[in-house]
Amino acid sequence: MNSSVSPRRVVITGLGVVCPLGNSVAELSDALAGGRSGVRPLTLLPPIEDRVTFGGECLDFTGEIDNFGPLEKEIKKAIRKALKVMCRETMMAIAAAQQALADAKIADRDPERSGVVFGSDYMLSPPDDFVDGMVKCGARESKFSYPDWGSSGLEQMSPLWMLKFLPNMPGSHIAILNDLRGPNNSLTMREASGLMAIREAVHTIQRGHADLMLAGATGTRIHSFKTVHAIQTEQLASPECPPAEASRPFDAKRSGMVVGEGAGSIVLEEMESAQQRGATIYGEILGTGSSIVTNSHLAGNRRQALTNAMRAAIDSAKLTAAECGHINAHGLSTTESDADESSAIGEVFGDASRTVPVVAAKSYFGNLGAGSGIVELVASTLALGKEQLFGTLNYSSPDPACPLSVSAVGDLPPGTSFLKLSVTPQAQAAAILVSQV
Repeated sequence: MNSSVSPRRVVITGLGVVCPLGNSVAELSDALAGGRSGVRPLTLLPPIEDRVTFGGECLDFTGEIDNFGPLEKEIKKAIRKALKVMCRETMMAIAAAQQALADAKIADRDPERSGVVFGSDYMLSPPDDFVDGMVKCGARESKFSYPDWGSSGLEQMSPLWMLKFLPNMPGSHIAILNDLRGPNNSLTMREASGLMAIREAVHTIQRGHADLMLAGATGTRIHSFKTVHAIQTEQLASPECPPAEASRPFDAKRSGMVVGEGAGSIVLEEMESAQQRGATIYGEILGTGSSIVTNSHLAGNRRQALTNAMRAAIDSAKLTAAECGHINAHGLSTTESDADESSAIGEVFGDASRTVPVVAAKSYFGNLGAGSGIVELVASTLALGKEQLFGTLNYSSPDPACPLSVSAVGDLPPGTSFLKLSVTPQAQAAAILVSQV
């Protein structure tokens, strides 16, 4: 591509979510407007006494075909057939993707110029998948025989078992179901996965390799093994908190993150072609940024990584930080992460960090793992142009370590643009700047 030619402009034309607030964008919007939390006592996973007793579960998502949004007959048939090789995370991914594609109302597209970038957490099978094989090898008699696993235990497992848990399966299923033959990639970058998927999809369109891309991510921290991993490695909200009050981003009384699950997806198009077909344009991706910062011992520096990612996104958008309408923060609700993020925002925004509105959607549903970033981005996209930005739940005691202008009761303006942030404990950070057209 000639460097003198202006980059192709990329816009959002379709939205889809599965989250603890509901199985649709409309339900997400209603819950945000009403200040309704999706954090409740656990039902999908047995509570872990004194450690994890509540979370942001997608209770309305049962995996039934009606959960996948409006579907054409042939796609509905194909999804039903493929459900046996999908884990819950993949099911949620496909539901969010089908919603976004239906919302975009694309009557005709070139399959070779249409692609997918989808993010996920690492996918793990639940213990139930191994029980029959373990029993066959003597586990019930407390005499498990490892040498017998290959000859006797493995045959008790489904021959299609592995297909459920490969992290490239969401993108693969979505591409096959919708005949998207263009660029296709799968990213596993924990909480940064969603924004990194958007970043790659935007660049794919800008460099002329596609005209339409579906970007999304799916994740969970509510899982037999992943929840235990979280207990071992992360600060979790006190189980003594009332569930709806447990996720408290930037609040002085925050005690840790809340586990959750969900998926989000957006349709991205080259702006001119979207306008020509009369598409509804929710916003334009003006800039993106990413960074990872670790020391020689692989300890992450979230503050510096977020600073780098924000500056890259703002610079590529050709804006100043003060021109940003609001910030949709990562807002994990842990003591250190929120303080690091606040410091990074202060570094980039300077004096404006005390006036630019900040909102944290995790206060409504906790950490959805890889699914968080895009669900949160959809929330801010819906807010663009409205009179008031949705509030951050449970923000009542400002923390001197987080001197931000937090939208607490929904009385701050969202502006006409926003900066969305995500970061992992390993300090992989991503930032996306979205503006009204």
